[in-house]
Amino acid sequence: MIPPVQALPRSRNAAATREAILASARKHFARENYENVGLREIAGDAGVDPALVSRYFGSKEALFRETLRDDDKDFMEGATRETLAAHFAQLFLDDGDTQQDERDLHIDQILILLHSIGSPKAGEIIRETIDTDILEPIARVLGGQDTEMRAAMAFAVLMGMGIMHNTLAIDPDMCTAEETGRFEKRLTRIFAAALEPMDD
Repeated sequence: MIPPVQALPRSRNAAATREAILASARKHFARENYENVGLREIAGDAGVDPALVSRYFGSKEALFRETLRDDDKDFMEGATRETLAAHFAQLFLDDGDTQQDERDLHIDQILILLHSIGSPKAGEIIRETIDTDILEPIARVLGGQDTEMRAAMAFAVLMGMGIMHNTLAIDPDMCTAEETGRFEKRLTRIFAAALEPMDD
């Protein structure tokens, strides 16, 4: 059972209402296929009337598209060609409450992709989002040859980490500091191998 998003007081403003709906939608889409998620369930867990979901997002498709995005933070922020592998590894490591929340959001977005990539309706939205919001930004930072292929390889590792975190219940938060350090080094090497250009 999906825990409800904490209800907001009746005096909530429009921004808080929109965020509550979006948070509820992310939780549902991260755990169920697109076709199995209903707007009434999303609205109920957000503590709002179902009509407000359409008012703020227009349609289920538009709401789904928003769950795949994080307008508050660019996931590539601060990354350079030299630090990109370590940057991706950090997405799965806990370093304080703020980064924990960001990491959970990125993991939810990966799980949303995994659950609904086979959906006829959601699949097209997912492919567009992957291209414009993930692969293209990675490729721009990489530069050089075969950037699209290298970006796709890094994205495949990100997806695999999402599966590991969710399905296998392997969580670096449960590790000791020494184990976390080894985990980070190993994961950074994996991303570096995916991102490095091929020698001619």
